[in-house]
Amino acid sequence: QVQLVESGGGVVQAGGSLRLSCAASGRTFSSNAMGWFRQAPGKEHDFVAAISWSGTTGYANSVKGRFTISRDNAKNTVALQMNSLKPEDTAVYYCAAGRSPYARSNLAEYDYWGQGTQVTVSS
Repeated sequence: QVQLVESGGGVVQAGGSLRLSCAASGRTFSSNAMGWFRQAPGKEHDFVAAISWSGTTGYANSVKGRFTISRDNAKNTVALQMNSLKPEDTAVYYCAAGRSPYARSNLAEYDYWGQGTQVTVSS
């Protein structure tokens, strides 16, 4: 059974940092893109960042320069380093594994999803 498990969420003041981690089990995703999405209350899932099988990255404009996605294929994990956090970054953050090797921003390109981790940024 494939599972993606996020960790590292929490409450942080504006300007602070958090590091989210996602551990995959049940199969290896070294040949697949991995992504992070988020959902704020009352809103749709929004793309945050993605990383291809080879390490090419893509970011939403709202997080570019502040967030960094990385992966460790040996450990089957992906991480999201979030710096200079803003209150508008408050959301549930989801890790996802794509069916393509290439980083995509469309959530329909992702087959497996974690349960989400809450990030709250206070002003």
